[in-house]
Amino acid sequence: MQKRRLGRTGLSIAPLVLGGNVFGWTADKRTSFDLLDRFVDAGFNAIDTADAYSRWVPGNEGGESETIIGEWMQSRRARDKVTIITKVGSDMGQGKKDLSAPYIAKAAEASLRRLQIDAIDLYLSHWPDPDTPYEETLGAHEKLLKAGKVKAIGASNLDATQLREALDVAKARNLPRYDVLQPEYNLYDRKSYDGELGDRAWPKILASSPISASPGGFFPASIAARPTSARARAAAGSRTTSMRADIASWPHSTRYPGNTRRNRRRLRSHGSSTAKA
Repeated sequence: MQKRRLGRTGLSIAPLVLGGNVFGWTADKRTSFDLLDRFVDAGFNAIDTADAYSRWVPGNEGGESETIIGEWMQSRRARDKVTIITKVGSDMGQGKKDLSAPYIAKAAEASLRRLQIDAIDLYLSHWPDPDTPYEETLGAHEKLLKAGKVKAIGASNLDATQLREALDVAKARNLPRYDVLQPEYNLYDRKSYDGELGDRAWPKILASSPISASPGGFFPASIAARPTSARARAAAGSRTTSMRADIASWPHSTRYPGNTRRNRRRLRSHGSSTAKA
């Protein structure tokens, strides 16, 4: 599998990244191991997770995905075969998104323990934290980089203004900048990246690693290919009706960050329009 350089991070990854938010949620340990085996056997190497995966599941505390990935790497002796991407900043019980320096230091150590590794290949700030200055957050990342506990840093879910501010602070304070941007981007939902955010990332030579390749895990056949015959349209309508029912109840817990009223409403609305097409 031909690998591509991830911006200026020094990392090289295959063109598809495996999202690990299902590990410890809809995929138990055995299924997760099987998925990881198949992924690596196919020639891919980048695995994305976060400390908060999958805290939204009743009975989970967060860290379940990292723990499974760490146990898989130890079982398969696969550390040298994979690039590990994880994130910090989600609410892990402290009641807010948190990118303060003390929290990042504490969270990084916890992720390293769960993953059973000495260094995280790519560490992302998961969400904007309006209560913490960029200088403090980037300074915390700098300490991890200098200590060899993190190899590269990036950010997820920033808008264009937040990205500009973070890059400006890094330059003004001589701090490490975010070298990877992880925006939501797929064939259905492109607005968050197309336009100012994407335009701002490219001149700065930021690597972009999109999340949510399918909107919320759903990619109905009616989006992938519009039916042409009456029979095909009727079948697609049936599938879309079923999809809308699934969306209404998935995920069951509102603790899952993608389970927002706005996202559910948009997907249901799109399902209705395609059913009528």
